Amino acid sequence: MTDATPAVRWPGTVALVLASSTGGVGQHVRYLARGLTDAGASVLVCGPAATQQQFDFTGAGARFRPVEIPASPAPTDARAVAALRRALAEEPVAVVHAHGLRAGLVAVLARPAAPLVVTWHNAVLARGLRGGLSRLAERVVVRGVRVALGASADLVQRVAALGAADARLAPVAAPALPAPRRRRAAVRAEFGAAADQPLVLSVGRLHPQKRYDVLVDAAARWRRRTPPPVVVIAGSGPAYLALAARISAARAPVALLGHRTDVADLLAGADLAVVTSDWEARQLFAQEALRAGVPLVATAVGGLPELVGDAAVLVPPGDVDAVDAAVRELLDDETRRAELARRGAERAATWPTEADTVAQLAALYAELAPHAGPAAPRTASPDLGEPDADAPSTGRR
Repeated sequence: MTDATPAVRWPGTVALVLASSTGGVGQHVRYLARGLTDAGASVLVCGPAATQQQFDFTGAGARFRPVEIPASPAPTDARAVAALRRALAEEPVAVVHAHGLRAGLVAVLARPAAPLVVTWHNAVLARGLRGGLSRLAERVVVRGVRVALGASADLVQRVAALGAADARLAPVAAPALPAPRRRRAAVRAEFGAAADQPLVLSVGRLHPQKRYDVLVDAAARWRRRTPPPVVVIAGSGPAYLALAARISAARAPVALLGHRTDVADLLAGADLAVVTSDWEARQLFAQEALRAGVPLVATAVGGLPELVGDAAVLVPPGDVDAVDAAVRELLDDETRRAELARRGAERAATWPTEADTVAQLAALYAELAPHAGPAAPRTASPDLGEPDADAPSTGRR
C-alpha cells in the first residue's frame, strides 16, 4: 500500500485514549487524529493535559478532554477511570480506541458502552512485582476488548496467547520527516566531526529499554580507531544522568544531544545509524534511517527483523562485542554501506504509510460500528483555542 491508498470514509465518533507519552505513541495518536478527521470521523482524544500540550491533538482536528493516566500505575488511576467515564458520557462515541496497556486498562475499567479496541505498542519487559502487575493488567485488558491490535507480529502473538478473541496486526508507520534544512557539512561541523571522521547516530528516549549503555561501551573501544568516530545520541529521558556518568567514566566519544527536532538534519550528516534496544515494535528511528538511506545496525528483537529484513545488520541484544564488530566492519567497508543504503530505501518503500494506517483503522471502526451517525462538528475545547490543521508534529519518540 502507498499514500495513494483510497481514503476509507467513516462518519462516526471515535475516542482515542492514551496515557502519558513523550514519544511514538503520542505521535501516532496525533497523526491518527488528523487522518481520521480527514476521513470524515469526529475524533475525541482523552489523555493527560501535558501530553496534549506536547502533541497538540486539537491542532490535528480533534477535541480534547483531560484524563490523567500516568505512565506507571498510581493511586490516581481510580480518578482516571472516573474522568474517562465522564468524558465518554458527555458525547456518545461509536468506538473507543485505547493506545498502550496503561490506557487500555483504564478504558476497560471505565466499561464503555461502545466497542473497545486496544493497541499493544510495547512488550512487558519489567520483572518482579511491577512486571507481575503489568502481566495481570494484560490479562484484564485482553478479556475486556472487542479487538486487540499489535504494532508488531510478536505482540499479536502475545495477545492471542493471552486469549484475545480477535487479535490483528496494526503496524505503526513513522511520520515522514521533512527535508533536511542544513547541509551535511554544517551538521557535522556542529559536532566537531572532521571530513574523514565517521558520524554514528542514534535517536530515541533515554530509557533503560534502549540499552544505550551497550552503545557507550562499544564506542569507548572506538576511541582507539584512526580516525575515531563521533557518536551522538539524540533524546531525553530518565537514563540521562546514568549515561552521562558512564560516558565520562569510559571516556567514550559520545555526546548526548537531548531532545532534537532536526532528526532529518542529523541523518543527513550521519554515516551510520545504530539501535541497541532490548525490544522494539517498529521503532521510528529505524524507519527514518532506512528511508534516509543511512546504513543501520540494529538488535534482532521484537518487530525489528520483520521491519528491516536484509536491509540492515542485525545483532543480538545486550552484546557489546557484536555491536562493536558490526560497526567496525561497516565503517571499514564503504561498498557495504552503499549497498545497505540502497536496500534500506527499497525496503522502506514496501512499508505501510500513515495513510494506510488510517485507512486500516477507519475500516475497522466501520466494521465495529457500521451504523455510526454523522460525525459531530469540529470544535475546539474552549480553553485550548481553535484547531490548526497545519500545526507541525513535535518529532518526539
